[in-house]
Amino acid sequence: MITILSAVVSLLSFRVRSRASLELELVALRHQLTVLRRQRPGRLRFFSTDRLLWVWIYRVWPQVLNAMVLVKPATVIQWHRKGFRLYWRWRSRRLGRPKMSTEIRDLIRQMSLANPLWGAPRIHGELLKLGIEVSQATVGRYMPWRPKVPSATWRSFLHNHRTDIAAIDTLIVATATFRLLYALIMLGHDRRKVIHFEVTQNPTQAWLSRQITEAFPWDTAPRYLLRDRDTSYGPAFRNRVQIMGMTEVVTAPRSPWQNPYVERLIGSIRRECLDHIIIFNESHLRRVLSSYFQYYHRTRTHLSLDKDCPQPRRVQSSSAGKIIVFPEVGGLHHRYERRAA
Repeated sequence: MITILSAVVSLLSFRVRSRASLELELVALRHQLTVLRRQRPGRLRFFSTDRLLWVWIYRVWPQVLNAMVLVKPATVIQWHRKGFRLYWRWRSRRLGRPKMSTEIRDLIRQMSLANPLWGAPRIHGELLKLGIEVSQATVGRYMPWRPKVPSATWRSFLHNHRTDIAAIDTLIVATATFRLLYALIMLGHDRRKVIHFEVTQNPTQAWLSRQITEAFPWDTAPRYLLRDRDTSYGPAFRNRVQIMGMTEVVTAPRSPWQNPYVERLIGSIRRECLDHIIIFNESHLRRVLSSYFQYYHRTRTHLSLDKDCPQPRRVQSSSAGKIIVFPEVGGLHHRYERRAA
């Protein structure tokens, strides 16, 4: 075998090559001789260093395949491709996004379990207020599974002049003794803020007129008042609205989607509060609604307000302190804040 290698070297020396290629060819041939000298009788064995050296020479000077005698050129190319796969497997050993910390995952599960009425958007809004930057899809992936709570969707309208529009509607609540109570709600379209609410057993025209005056004292009345076609809004109510300089916008029959903001608020009140409480009397309903509206204004994040509250809520830095939980609406919901130790 050594004689054959010497003959190959003498034949190849007749070709004109650059100095670098000659040196690389000599390295390859001498290394093959070294491999032959260290072998015992029997089958040739190659170490990893042998393969790496020949692959490296092949990458630098592919014509080295013509000088390979101990192995076939296809074998060197196969080693090179295998090394390429191993290299990119090592480079790609960490796929996907960075792993989320256990503390944040536990906080998402805690919020979801403590607030069964919250979905991923609401929890995502709370995390943003705590200075935790994660995507809403990530929040949904780490939430524990639970049956979906159906919630109606609505499409907004009247985007222009929202600061000059208020909406009014009545919420009917059955008490523990099967009596019906009526809760009047007036909502400002600008920041989705509840301007005024009151509870009664008999929503007469005179009572509704007084509530309009109490909701908008002096010159605070909006330009437009949006309402449905309930017969309770009789002549006395319409006259009071006209005297206060407001223009009534009456929705079409059986078209609650034309008054979406207040209808959505009433749906939220039912889903997030009244569906989980038994009301006893007027004063009890008034206290419950007052507690819920405090949570609604100061804590609850809104999709239409870019995950903010009707009363703007500042974003806390992640270094502001430990996360503290404050129950609200009798423990149906919670507020999360950072407080220094």
